[in-house]
Amino acid sequence: MPATDRPRERLWLHGAEALADRELLALLLGSGIPGQDAVQLAGELLAAHGGVRGLAHADPQALMRLPGMGQAKAVRIAAAFQLVRRLQNVDLYSPRRITTTADLAEVTAPLLQGLRHERVVVVACDASGKILRITRMIDGATDRSLISVRDTLALVLATGGSSFGVAHNHPSGNPEPSNADRRVTDRLREAAQTVDLRFLDHVVVTNSAWRRVTTDR
Repeated sequence: MPATDRPRERLWLHGAEALADRELLALLLGSGIPGQDAVQLAGELLAAHGGVRGLAHADPQALMRLPGMGQAKAVRIAAAFQLVRRLQNVDLYSPRRITTTADLAEVTAPLLQGLRHERVVVVACDASGKILRITRMIDGATDRSLISVRDTLALVLATGGSSFGVAHNHPSGNPEPSNADRRVTDRLREAAQTVDLRFLDHVVVTNSAWRRVTTDR
């Protein structure tokens, strides 16, 4: 490949914005394999995982299923996407406030979308709704509620929060709350009152939508 066409030189001369996804990924890979340069390998990797979004949520073991992807390449890619997620989290909760249910859905969505398993996220806030901490509470299967009322309240109190919200994802893509979601919402609300915490809301997030978990109360 001519020097002027190589991703490294193109980024240096024109900036990262000028590079295609596969060129940026090629820089992370560092090298290709015999008969296939890094850009070609990057293109195959993107195709195998459905593009950047799918690649961002693939674990290193899944990345290594593509011929030519060794452990070193796989962990570099996983580490890069993890840094992006951490940066998103920093930007989200400083100095954001939770004043509506939509706010809760917005700040938790980056931690919940694109997953194949269920995850619970807890957002601890002060009395004015300013976010003190966003915590990925637990990851697990899709056939049972993962929300521990006791652990949730303990986390908020340890953070020094006065209010909190909870969000979780439905990997099925259906944002409608289940009966279990409604029951645990009632329990969170009741338990929060006993320790003088304000329960802000509970939302279900999918890749394209969110729903507030409402109860009969």
